[in-house]
Amino acid sequence: MIRLALLLWLVAALPARGAEVEAMLGSAAPDAPTVTLRTTTDFHVLAPVLEAFLATEPALRLRYEQWGSNDLLALSRAECAAGRAGADLVISSAIHHMVALVNAGCARPHASAETAALEPDLSWRGELFGIPREPVVMVYNRTLLSPEEVPQSRFDLLDLMRPDESKFRGRVATYDIEESGLGFLLAFSDSLEATTFGSLLEGFGASDAVATCCSAEIIEGVIRGDYVLAYNVLGSYALGLAESEPRLGIVAPSDYTMLLSRAAMIPRGSDAPDPAARLLDFLLSAPGRRHLARARLWVDLDDREGDILEVPPDTSAASRTIPLSLAMLVAMDAQTRAAFVENWRTAFPVE
Repeated sequence: MIRLALLLWLVAALPARGAEVEAMLGSAAPDAPTVTLRTTTDFHVLAPVLEAFLATEPALRLRYEQWGSNDLLALSRAECAAGRAGADLVISSAIHHMVALVNAGCARPHASAETAALEPDLSWRGELFGIPREPVVMVYNRTLLSPEEVPQSRFDLLDLMRPDESKFRGRVATYDIEESGLGFLLAFSDSLEATTFGSLLEGFGASDAVATCCSAEIIEGVIRGDYVLAYNVLGSYALGLAESEPRLGIVAPSDYTMLLSRAAMIPRGSDAPDPAARLLDFLLSAPGRRHLARARLWVDLDDREGDILEVPPDTSAASRTIPLSLAMLVAMDAQTRAAFVENWRTAFPVE
């Protein structure tokens, strides 16, 4: 049972130092040890998981800060360069940012039974760890598209956007890659994976697709009918809303479905590395994964999701994991990024 009603104090949606949301959970004792978590994950999604951890640590206080991925990178870099850390645990969906921070010496090593049990692609250098695993999906409005009009792959989406009178014209949304670090990562990963990427950009441009921010806003736009479909959306947010929103349909693309694990590190210079390590280990543990699964932050495509998530029949062939690895630094190279953004802007010019 969610303990929100039992929390002793909570301050939400009050920006502080650039944070989009700040909350205090757990003990209200004046001398309670405090662990600070900075993350790109929406508070309402992650809060039940944090409450489950705090149930095992009743004397602990947890400060939660929700950040945009680009701002979180900038702050983490600045603090690392200054030799201090304002956070004790950092979790971001923009895993290329996290690889860059670890590569710059900004992380503290951590080893435990939980980290040792991780799959190889969920751990890097003993300093960066993949927490959940979720699909990157297409979402659509069930009231605006008939079953026959729902694209099951990128090839289908291209075909549907082509006609001059297509109902998709001006009503397909995706991330703005300059505003969203996650959006850049997903688009860049697409460009490495898909033979369709160049055609997708052309299709987006020709059909007046919309580049905007962010996951929650894009999905809400689909539900309202502002968009008939959104491309490259994190599955956790969509799956959570679809449980109570019949207008929202979700497709794991059949040509391939990218799988993303949000990356976590304990910053070098953390003031509370021990409770941060316990929180990290909880998130990596079997009980933690069960709570992450309930929050839709851990999705196993082989388990299926009933009518909520439309999954391709052969997930082993269709799944593509975005790795925690040095390869992610390619996405951080300034020249590579500039060239990629310039190419992207042919489809989404700045107005």
